[in-house]
Amino acid sequence: MRRFHSIGEAAASGALRGGALAIGNLDGVHLGHRALLERARALASGRGVAAGVLTFEPHPVRVLRPRLAPPLLTSLPRKLELLAAAGVEVVVVQPFDLAWAATPAADFVERDLRALGVRDVVVGWDFTAGHERARVETLRPLLAASGLALQVVEPVTEGGLTVSSTKIREFLLEGNVEGAALLLARPYDLDGEVARGAGRGRGLGFATANVATTALLPAGGVYAVRALVGGASPGGAGAMAHAGVCNVGVKPTVDPSGPVSAEVHLFDFDGRDLYGEAIRLAFVARLREERRFPSVEALRAQIALDAERARALLDAGR
Repeated sequence: MRRFHSIGEAAASGALRGGALAIGNLDGVHLGHRALLERARALASGRGVAAGVLTFEPHPVRVLRPRLAPPLLTSLPRKLELLAAAGVEVVVVQPFDLAWAATPAADFVERDLRALGVRDVVVGWDFTAGHERARVETLRPLLAASGLALQVVEPVTEGGLTVSSTKIREFLLEGNVEGAALLLARPYDLDGEVARGAGRGRGLGFATANVATTALLPAGGVYAVRALVGGASPGGAGAMAHAGVCNVGVKPTVDPSGPVSAEVHLFDFDGRDLYGEAIRLAFVARLREERRFPSVEALRAQIALDAERARALLDAGR
């Protein structure tokens, strides 16, 4: 997949001339986003041209309404990785700032989309463009006047729910990682780095890796997870796969006043020092809520049960 760092850079390359372009923030690259990508790929493959994506960095809400900006489901590197896996050939990451936000929709069409040379523009039903937040009914004639065709993808539903990044965040904040996975078409995952913790897990007989991350954590609780550890980047070449059990929360039995964190115990791990290494956690199932136990011994016994249950779930292909 070819990546360009601005519309101008992509336009100068000619990589998208005659192609089909999906536009959106695509946070999570969920089933609704995949419908956009599939439409763009179908249009492009029929003409033997490139299918591309135009996305923005940072997320526009973080620039326009930073206090209301939701936590992201995917970092930019992870989003690019998912787009490549979905068959996108060209991605344009346009820097977004207040000056860009002031662009009128007509200028966006005439100055930017025409410069890219695309033939089809693919957007979701709720897409808006320009400082006036022009909707698809306004954009269609603007695009047509510039010789571009607007393709609008209707809402995608799964299990009776409309797929959206907002709904996925709601599921995660409820601890419903299974629901999030249904809408993502994959388990929710986050990237981080193994950091030094208090070492309490080892004292309980279950060594844990403390995951430092800025990603959205699911609700406090215990989860069956799959992990990729090490390598040049999270999930990158050289990473080793492990099943495991992860606690998200404040550890109410041993340190109820501590910060919220994610600590993972990896099954069948060789015990080498992981500090500073990249880690990716994929949340497969929630085993239970976080709770306080009457003693460290009771906590130790529950961790053993959690690990046994997580291993069984993951061995069964969950």
